[in-house]
Amino acid sequence: MRLDNKTVVITGASSGIGKACAYRCAAEGANLILIARRSSRLEILARELIEKYSTNIVYFECDVRYNDRVENVFSTLSEEWSRIDYLINNAGLSRGLDKIQDGNIENWDEMIDTNVKGLLYVTRTVLPGMIQRRDGMIVNISSIAGREVYTSGNVYCASKHATRAISKSMQLDLNGTGVRVCNIDPGLVETEFSLIRFRGDSERAEKVYQGYTPLSPDDVADAVFYCMTRPKHITIQDILIMPTDQASTTVINR
Repeated sequence: MRLDNKTVVITGASSGIGKACAYRCAAEGANLILIARRSSRLEILARELIEKYSTNIVYFECDVRYNDRVENVFSTLSEEWSRIDYLINNAGLSRGLDKIQDGNIENWDEMIDTNVKGLLYVTRTVLPGMIQRRDGMIVNISSIAGREVYTSGNVYCASKHATRAISKSMQLDLNGTGVRVCNIDPGLVETEFSLIRFRGDSERAEKVYQGYTPLSPDDVADAVFYCMTRPKHITIQDILIMPTDQASTTVINR
C-alpha cells in the first residue's frame, strides 16, 4: 500500500526519525504537515522533498510544549489540509544523565513538557477530526526506556513510560471509533538524541554509538510505514525494535 493523497502530520520533523518518516511518506505519495522547533531545517527539508518527490508540503515552526502554539498551527490550516489521516507523534528529547538527587529541574520540565504534554496537546487537537470521520491513525514514537529503566535515566524513562501508557489508554478510549493507535519503542538509534542530551558535547555523544551497529532513523521509519499501511481491520498496537547488539537498555555488545 502507498499513501497517495493521504495527509500526514509529523512532529519533530526536522531531524532524525521525524525526518526519515517525512522522506518515507513523501516517497509513498503523502501530503505532509511538518512541525518542529527549527524552521530553517524544515525549510531545507521541504525544499528537498518537493524537488525529489513533488510532494505537497506545509511546515510550521512550533514548540509542542505550548498548547496555544499547537492550536494556532492547526487553526491556520486550510480546508484541504485539515483532513488529517495520520499523526506521527515523534517530537521528544532527553536532557542530561544525572542521578535523581542531582537532577536539573529545567531538564526535567523540558522532557516532561515535550515528551508527555506535547504529545497530548497535538493529539487532543488532531483527534476529534479523526473520530468524526471514523478513520485515522496515530503513531506514537516512544522508546525502550518506556519498558525498562536505567541508572540516571529517571525522568526520561518516566516520560517514555507515560508515552507507552498513553498509547494503551488511547487504544482503549478509541475502541469502536475506527481510529487506530500504534506505539513504537526503538532501542538505540543514531540521531542527534545523544548530542541533545549532552547539550552539544559531540565527543561524549559519539561514544554512545561506537563499537556496534545501532538502528538508523530509516529503520524506525520503515516500521512506522509498515504500521501505517496495514489494512483497516489490522492495528499493530506495539512494536519493540532493537539493534541486534542491544539486548536491553544497558546490555550492548560492543
